[in-house]
Amino acid sequence: MSVQRWLPHREVPTVGAWCFLDRIGPQRVDMRVQPHPHTALQTVTWPLSGEIHHRDSVGSDVVVRPGELNLMTAGRGVSHSEFSLGEQPLQHAVQLWVVLPREQDGCAPRFEQQRELPVVEVGGARGGVRATVLVGSLGGETSPAGVAPGLVGADVALDDGADVEVQVDPAHEHALLTLDPDGGLPALGHWAPGRTSLRLRHADGARQLLLGGVPTTDDLVMFWNFIGRTHEDVAAARADWEDPDAAAERFGRVPGHAAAERIPAPPLPPVRLTPRRPRPRRVVEPGEAPAFS
Repeated sequence: MSVQRWLPHREVPTVGAWCFLDRIGPQRVDMRVQPHPHTALQTVTWPLSGEIHHRDSVGSDVVVRPGELNLMTAGRGVSHSEFSLGEQPLQHAVQLWVVLPREQDGCAPRFEQQRELPVVEVGGARGGVRATVLVGSLGGETSPAGVAPGLVGADVALDDGADVEVQVDPAHEHALLTLDPDGGLPALGHWAPGRTSLRLRHADGARQLLLGGVPTTDDLVMFWNFIGRTHEDVAAARADWEDPDAAAERFGRVPGHAAAERIPAPPLPPVRLTPRRPRPRRVVEPGEAPAFS
């Protein structure tokens, strides 16, 4: 299965609380992701093509389709599986992680699916944009998805020749990613806080993912599917997942899967894991290019 990892990036490890982004496909493939765990994060699944069967230890058993959003909160621990439907369907999706606020690290796991998301339309002289607000608020519209304040995500469709200014929160840093498989824009552009608008333009039309958020100030340790604040946090989560009794207690069981149907955790590295400390974010002046591409 073709997977491109866009976050974390060596120059921009996080965008607000967005700490992970995989683009899956587009590819005709049978996706079979067996039960695996998460801690201290939220997974955001947004399919662009194809259907995904999601099951988790909270008891959820749903199919998510293009235009629908899955949001799973891991808290102290959750496990889930994801399988594509059909025979080698065209699979194209993005999956993101949001690091939970420190005070929610130990919350009870939960799941929600949002089938109706607000849309913002911004017109321009030569073409406009249509943005589906996945999380947070944009252009006066707010997604019903349950995330902490200070975060935004939107799927933005640009008309041919579009050249518009979209109002954004100046407290947020932002990233813009191309979702079209043959898009002509850089895969990832980043703007530090300080902008009140972003200029979105494309000669031939495009589909882009806009992410934003208040820059994180918390230490963050990431290992495999776990997030913690220290090496000990993720080491304990890994040990619990590898112990059948502890795994059942902390991460639960995914309905429809035998106990042996699971993804084992990789070994810890031989060195102590250190937090990803926030990097200084400079203000980008109006008209200045993104920090990297």
